[in-house]
Amino acid sequence: MAKEHSFDITAKIDVQSFKNAINLVDREVSNRYDFKGTTYEVNFKEKEKVLVLVASSDNKLDALKDIVITKFLKQGLSSKVIDELRVEDSSGGNKKATYKVVDYIESKEAKKITAEIKKMKLKVNAQIEGDSIRVKGAKLDDLQKVMKMVREGEWDAPLSFENMR
Repeated sequence: MAKEHSFDITAKIDVQSFKNAINLVDREVSNRYDFKGTTYEVNFKEKEKVLVLVASSDNKLDALKDIVITKFLKQGLSSKVIDELRVEDSSGGNKKATYKVVDYIESKEAKKITAEIKKMKLKVNAQIEGDSIRVKGAKLDDLQKVMKMVREGEWDAPLSFENMR
């Protein structure tokens, strides 16, 4: 019997890289000229998986978000790691943006990914297992084709590959 190979598609993020990016954001913003004398806050609530950004105006809030995404990319994280929940007025005339940290694949998107894999008509089996998708196949070439298709696709979650066997 031929040996079967497999890998998992997940959306898990490296929490330490995430925290490092947030620390780098705080350090950069404290040194930037356009933020001198203004109030800002970058707060990561790990238990709730929420990132809160507070700035003195809409423009400053947009600049703060851009800095956050830049630091994520430099830490090897996707820009899809955060998803905006709401933007609201905060105390003192400030603006507050709340983002959820995306570290899972929603079931609707998981079904879409498995359907795309099945459309490829390769001899692989994709099945949803909790918050990941396990892809099995006899040929490593087929699995690599699936990985390539997943990397090139437009997905809502920041997908990564684990447990290649």
